Amino acid sequence: MRRTLFITGASSGIGRATALHFQARGWNVVATMRDPDAAGDLAALDHVLVARLDVLDGSSIEAARGAALARFGAVDVLLNNAGYGAYGPLEAFSMDRVRRQFDTNVIGLIEVTKAFLPHFRERRSGTVVNVSSIGGQMTFPLWALYHGTKFAVEGLSEALHYELEAFGVRVRIVEPGMIATDFGGRSFEFCNDPSLVAYQGTVGKLFAHWSRVASSPSPPGLVAEVIWSAVHDETDRLRFRAGAEALLRARADQDDATFIGGLKREIGLGDER
Repeated sequence: MRRTLFITGASSGIGRATALHFQARGWNVVATMRDPDAAGDLAALDHVLVARLDVLDGSSIEAARGAALARFGAVDVLLNNAGYGAYGPLEAFSMDRVRRQFDTNVIGLIEVTKAFLPHFRERRSGTVVNVSSIGGQMTFPLWALYHGTKFAVEGLSEALHYELEAFGVRVRIVEPGMIATDFGGRSFEFCNDPSLVAYQGTVGKLFAHWSRVASSPSPPGLVAEVIWSAVHDETDRLRFRAGAEALLRARADQDDATFIGGLKREIGLGDER
């Protein structure tokens, strides 16, 4: 019997790659996105349902859930992948933009998860896979909002790991590193105010650093393979990494002063107090 995967943010990048990966291996796939017209040839594949879902729109979540169950009868795996990154000095962000970052990456994820928990609980099976980031384990300057959301995803996922296993539901966290997606385009929001002169040196140095480290990102298919492994892993393992393993090992092995100091030197940040 075919199993069913429900994905948010499936129009491109990691979501699309994962939809294709699972469909090619015999799964039903519910590929959701804000604009179903962006699905392209994904919509023509066998055993794929494309549905509109905006994590900021509760009615669209319920409608997509209902369409998935009507088409395939059950959902076995929920992949919370939708999100974007807000980057820039915190002072430059209006509170509306702050709330949008947290509403999309955290509250939206929670609302989609809550929509499926009764279904999983009644079936006493299911897997929730939350796409976090290396940014849920370590930080870079000027990414305060994005890191705040990904640290939140890590914490709520770990807590859910305890409370859902009582009725057979597993939680998995996938932590991508630098991936070749459209994250620098519509999934990325840069906010800066040049009149905030004190931050402009950091902005320039971080842009220069990212131009160096982003020159050879991993393909989205790498993350799709890790998600596949996470779904099929029968152990109690919670976290699955997709790239940047060495960097995350260094973060785990070093104290704060050592790791942060090394990162500041790599970026070229000095003591500007």
